[in-house]
Amino acid sequence: MLAEDALEHLKTLGDVQKAAEAAAWHKVDRPYLGIAPAAIDALAREWRQSLPLDARLALADGLWQSGVHDAMMAAAKLLEQARIRPSDDEAFALILAWLPGVEGAALADQLAVAGAKRLLADPARVEALEAFITAENRWSRRAAFLMLSPWAKMNNPKDADLVIRDRALAWAETLISDRNWFIQKAVSGWIADLSRHDADRARAFIAKHGAALKSYALKESGRFLQN
Repeated sequence: MLAEDALEHLKTLGDVQKAAEAAAWHKVDRPYLGIAPAAIDALAREWRQSLPLDARLALADGLWQSGVHDAMMAAAKLLEQARIRPSDDEAFALILAWLPGVEGAALADQLAVAGAKRLLADPARVEALEAFITAENRWSRRAAFLMLSPWAKMNNPKDADLVIRDRALAWAETLISDRNWFIQKAVSGWIADLSRHDADRARAFIAKHGAALKSYALKESGRFLQN
């Protein structure tokens, strides 16, 4: 399936009023079709199941390059399955290629979901994200950081997982110098998740860096911790 054909199909699912509402909500200057998230998810799942890997990758990149919000969401969803066989190297390469130009919370977060699956498949890939934590593009920073969300939620992390968890905390320390709501929210949400699985590390981070968080972010970080 060509990306052009997929985009034409997506357009048939659009809604003009919802597209206008989406444009106002996301506040990123790009085309919107107004497709319900559940419909995008269902279509991406159908494509993942029906298309061979090379076709899925080509479709994903074509949809992302279209610049249409709904198509870009579908592109990221095409790469979010837990296992991509025989290899997910090209899928991860696409995610890295898209990261510098990602804009807006919705796309950053959807890309983070796909990236997290690829990191779980090969945790050594965390190294490739280091440079994005200090990128000029705020959305690249948010997406790269949130790709490590699974390591905040692990109940029984192995030693190698704890190394990644500590790296995420170091990244969080770097990110909180940005006072933007979306960055502060990413950090505070990550710490809140961590507090439910590793309260000692969460408390230590808050004790050392809590003053650098905005008040709402500080409250969010510790909301699961008992006094």
